[in-house]
Amino acid sequence: MASVAATPARTPNGAGPGEASASFPTVASVPGPREPEEEEEEEPAEIHLCVLWNSGYLGIAYYDTSDSTIHFMPDAPDHESLKLLQRVLDEIDPRSVVTSAKQDENMTRFLGKLASQEHREPKRPEIIFLPNVDFGLEISKQRLLSGNYSFIPDSMTTTEKILFLSSIIPFDSLLMVRALGGLLKFLGRRRIWVELEDYNVSVPILGFKKFVLTHLVSIDQDTYSVLQIFKSESHPSVYKVASGLKEGLSLFGILNRCRCKWGEKLLRLWFTRPTQDLGELNSRLDVIQFFLLPQHLDMAQMMHRLLGHIKNVPLILKRMKLSHTKVSDWQVLYKTVYSALGLRDACRSLPQSIQLFRDIAQEFSDDLHHIASLIGKVVDFEGSLAENRFTVLPNIDPEIDEKKRRLMGLPSFLTEVARKELENLDSRIPSCSVIYIPLIGFLLSIPRLPSMVETSDFEIEGLDFMFLSEEKLHYRSARTKELDALLGDLHCDIRDQETLLMHQLQCQVLARAAILTRVLDLASRLDVLLALASAARDYGYSRPRYSPQLLGVRIQNGRHPLMELCARTFVPNSAECGGDTGRVKVITGPNSSGKSIYLKQVGLITFMALVGSFVPAEEAEIGAVDAIFTRIHSCESISLGLSTFMIDLNQVAKAVNNATERSLVLVDEFGKGTNTVDGLALLAAVIRHWLALGPTCPNVFVATNFLSLVQLQLLPQGPLVQYLTMDTCEDGNDLVFFYQVCEGVACASHASHTAAQAGLPEKLIARGKQVSDLIRSGKPIKPVKELLKEKQMENCQTLVDKFLKLDLEDPSLDLDVFMSQEVLPAATTIL
Repeated sequence: MASVAATPARTPNGAGPGEASASFPTVASVPGPREPEEEEEEEPAEIHLCVLWNSGYLGIAYYDTSDSTIHFMPDAPDHESLKLLQRVLDEIDPRSVVTSAKQDENMTRFLGKLASQEHREPKRPEIIFLPNVDFGLEISKQRLLSGNYSFIPDSMTTTEKILFLSSIIPFDSLLMVRALGGLLKFLGRRRIWVELEDYNVSVPILGFKKFVLTHLVSIDQDTYSVLQIFKSESHPSVYKVASGLKEGLSLFGILNRCRCKWGEKLLRLWFTRPTQDLGELNSRLDVIQFFLLPQHLDMAQMMHRLLGHIKNVPLILKRMKLSHTKVSDWQVLYKTVYSALGLRDACRSLPQSIQLFRDIAQEFSDDLHHIASLIGKVVDFEGSLAENRFTVLPNIDPEIDEKKRRLMGLPSFLTEVARKELENLDSRIPSCSVIYIPLIGFLLSIPRLPSMVETSDFEIEGLDFMFLSEEKLHYRSARTKELDALLGDLHCDIRDQETLLMHQLQCQVLARAAILTRVLDLASRLDVLLALASAARDYGYSRPRYSPQLLGVRIQNGRHPLMELCARTFVPNSAECGGDTGRVKVITGPNSSGKSIYLKQVGLITFMALVGSFVPAEEAEIGAVDAIFTRIHSCESISLGLSTFMIDLNQVAKAVNNATERSLVLVDEFGKGTNTVDGLALLAAVIRHWLALGPTCPNVFVATNFLSLVQLQLLPQGPLVQYLTMDTCEDGNDLVFFYQVCEGVACASHASHTAAQAGLPEKLIARGKQVSDLIRSGKPIKPVKELLKEKQMENCQTLVDKFLKLDLEDPSLDLDVFMSQEVLPAATTIL
């Protein structure tokens, strides 16, 4: 309970007033706005998707709670199997899917399959059907035009509002417009994230953005996993066990040097959407190359520091829209805007030929300076932190200043009033105070006397008893009533007026929400590219080139970006595919010679180039790659209910059914999960299928230990096949690995050497080599005589021990039974 008080006290003999004491809460003086001690943890974002499919076209719109933005995709053609819709679902992972109850058979079958995917991570979306009337074209347009959007000024007329929205939303995409209307209906019915607010508070919508899938490279989740592009691990901190996972050793982990959360989100988005758009890729590389120059290192570090102050602006704007703004939000917004201005000034001094620098210099307009100036001139950061509410600086509102002056002068004034009140009280009362309590007013407070036992004892002539608290009796007197009439409820009046000013300031900020959202987009892009430039500088990456005419990749002295950080020395290797020859490369070699690392290296370098990053290679030329397929590790899952070999077959089937002449396919040890002959036959059949495609054969790298694939000539001879091996050298009984790819075929798998490295006994290894040689020569395999004799002696000793334990004098002993059950069965293993 906040209060101000003044308390005079009587002298010990009670003859008259003694020294008066006054207390009043003071505001701590802190120079400059302080950063909150902890950044508030964000609630997990949710995406709610609305989709319509009709006559071979798809209309999509979804709402993202992380930035309160609606994303839409213009009508796009889709196959009856709805592959485009599946790609959208894989990328955005919606919490719910909203559609019309009136659907054709293809959509119904697709949604049924989606609802039955229990293994979908983290969980399958909720399927919601709305009446078809909710997706009507005209009613959808009305919902769009009648919506309450903070980024549209209230001064706009209806016609101006229609023109404004038409510049953002393509109303000629009829399916998309109907999907938007259905999405708005769903949001209004479910009241996403405003369930507990008053019914007149609508779901905040801070913008509309276009969602585009063109030029994207297809990569499935298995590929992301086996290439270690992402890798989640349990957090080691006991305080974060419930909060989830952390990024382990992965490509994303070593490249993620972003300073703001939105930069990290954008980097993850780029990783999930590798692109073939050469203009976009080269624009990213231009920025990275600029910051790699030694003379620009200081500029990059300065920008990185500024980006550390770019915070979650959409969350703040959402709170402003709902009038839930916190004190810390104003501090965060103030620093974000001033950091953005610093980035703008820095970019204006940089070459304007680079698109990103030009965009930041032009689009970070003076509206940002206006926002920062308003917040800096109005908000009292120190006072707001001390009182945990919004307070304004002096000289903003004369009426507020006057009321604060009165409130600050209350202690000395109330001390004098308390002295006069004490003179009129009973001489047994040693002291009194006059206090001010917000919403209640001024009260006279006196200590409870020992004689005051019953409630009737609290009555004092001329005073109105109010309540008892902490052995203090509180009364209204004539003077306190006069103070209420004269001064009023100062504290509440000040809060009300400051809240009104805060609302006006919020309106000014929300009117400029578009520029703040654009700041976040460009700043996060700059953050990602600075992070990639920092990694390229530290790890010695080079800029890739793009050749649309090349249907493959050419890599000179490439390195595995993760393995080179873990190994003392790393041997680089080159790779080339995409011409008229060698489109299928069969790689053989001993175990642990580096075949799998080579395959992953080719896939990772290609992937890094397709997200606009420098790559770990001396040179890299990347062609028009449209997909990366892998069968390297078996991604086992109990929830799938499939065997390991079946999962392997599914991965290969994806490549066989979907790979084109522009696809990259990486296959490692396919066929080893079943019978050797069957596995070899399947591998040969798959490779022959691709070779039969001729010029449209995808770029395939196959690593295998099935040497019979070559020895039995199971593959047709021709220019499309190229045989590679990992170079090794035998030094006595030792096998030396050079980890270098060269042309040729391995003559042996050297499994015994790998077994020795694993620690198997020499006797077992020698027997294994002997059996292997017998199988190759077609000779029968006979048991080892020494082992057979040892086994016979063990069986004889066991039989003798049993015979010696017999009691021949026992009348119940039946020697015939002993002979038939013990001696005769053992004889077959002894003789």
